[in-house]
Amino acid sequence: MAHDSGGSSFELKAMLRDERFWKIAFQVITLIVVLALVSFFLSNLNRNLIQQGRAFSFSFLTNPAGFSIGESLIQYRPNDPYWRALIVGLGNTLSLVASGIALTTFLGVVAGVASFSKNWLVHKLSRIYVGLVRNIPLLLQLFFWYFAIYGALPQPENQIGVFGIAFLNNRGVYIPWASSAVLALLGIAATIGAVIAAFYLWQQRTKIRVETGTGGKTQTIGLAVLGLLWIAIIVFGMNWTIPAGVEGGGVEGGLRLSREFVASLTALVFYTSAFVAEIVRAGIQSVSKGQWEAARSLGLPAGSVMQLVVFPQALRVIIPPMNSEYMNLTKNTSLAFAVAFPEMYSVATTTYNQTGRPVEVFVVLMATYLSLCLLITLVMNQLNQNVQFKER
Repeated sequence: MAHDSGGSSFELKAMLRDERFWKIAFQVITLIVVLALVSFFLSNLNRNLIQQGRAFSFSFLTNPAGFSIGESLIQYRPNDPYWRALIVGLGNTLSLVASGIALTTFLGVVAGVASFSKNWLVHKLSRIYVGLVRNIPLLLQLFFWYFAIYGALPQPENQIGVFGIAFLNNRGVYIPWASSAVLALLGIAATIGAVIAAFYLWQQRTKIRVETGTGGKTQTIGLAVLGLLWIAIIVFGMNWTIPAGVEGGGVEGGLRLSREFVASLTALVFYTSAFVAEIVRAGIQSVSKGQWEAARSLGLPAGSVMQLVVFPQALRVIIPPMNSEYMNLTKNTSLAFAVAFPEMYSVATTTYNQTGRPVEVFVVLMATYLSLCLLITLVMNQLNQNVQFKER
């Protein structure tokens, strides 16, 4: 028995000296403390609400909303329940987030790469853009685009036509679009799938060309076929409707992007892209000079050096902070309420003002933004794993 007691004591001491045990124990203790605090605050909240004559409940979400929403991706009427109104706000937020992330990535990468341009004008424009835009508050930029730029466009009677396929006036921007929501979703899904497939094919092509100095022909053909297939789906599969100006002003057909939406999107993209450009610049600078010199010694032109050698290595530095910028863009969409765009926060504000349920509404609001940010983090972490150097 003494031997067993000594063995158990030895195992306990060994476990207490094990760093892995303390890592797990710390996480468990932290979780317990957090759950205890949440339980305390929730019980205290519920007790205070009961004293005021109302318990914590989401039953109000089934009541008729009684207010209209100017823009909606789904059908909505004022007598629809509050939960549907919040879904409309979520859809508008998602439209800002999705289009914002795509445009921000493109503009930010272009501006970041342009800072290494040998052309003096391109280099200076990139640095001025970054230095100017990221130091001006986003809300101020939002008002600038809404009032000074899009608000200064002419009335519908004198609207501006762009090659006969798009129109601009002070009510919004009109562009070609699919003839139905189903076809539009098909085009969006095809674009996302093509981007993901192209990313993996490009990675494989770059890896083969860097390791062997030649090759990558199969991946190049795959990229070409993928591009042609995407173009075929977009051009012929979406049954485009072209906006047309009508006599006396106004536009028929196509997709109307409201002044509130385009102002919010433009401000978000230009502001966030300035930070993304700095992330891209820092990522490119993290690649050692030896890699640049080795690529040039092979006779590669400047564009190929950046495309095949430098930028793929820079991605492992670029992607982690990009996750934070995408989440910042997602949370900053709440500022669009300042120009009356009915995104999630704007609809939620109207909801709690009418129902007198600020706590429940803000719980829904926080859960929504948290879920969106966690989804972005999940995707970016997976992308980050794919670009990291693999141990051999």
